[in-house]
Amino acid sequence: MPQILIDHSPGLDFDATAFAKEAHQLIPEVIDTATADCKTLVRPAATHLVGDGSSGEAVVLVEIKILAGRSAEARSELSVRITDLLRSHIRVPAAFCVQVSELDRETYVFVHHAGH
Repeated sequence: MPQILIDHSPGLDFDATAFAKEAHQLIPEVIDTATADCKTLVRPAATHLVGDGSSGEAVVLVEIKILAGRSAEARSELSVRITDLLRSHIRVPAAFCVQVSELDRETYVFVHHAGH
């Protein structure tokens, strides 16, 4: 179920596929889910800016959407562990953040559509 959205600066030397594969292995260690249920979208940005632009830092934003009901401690641990994983994958000066958000179980729908 977890949905991982990765936005990053254009031209960043970042193997997002390798990062996603490791994240998919890590997430079930923290919350009750399976690796096969993790889904990631990587969205390189057209442009980015940190502060006044003078730092030249890259930007990486990771949002992990999970079904509501996990403890604050589990969500916090997931944020910390994904942040540590980012540190191991980003080799250049960068501003990055990780946000774990909850999806409402009452309104969330996911479908594996087989096509027509």
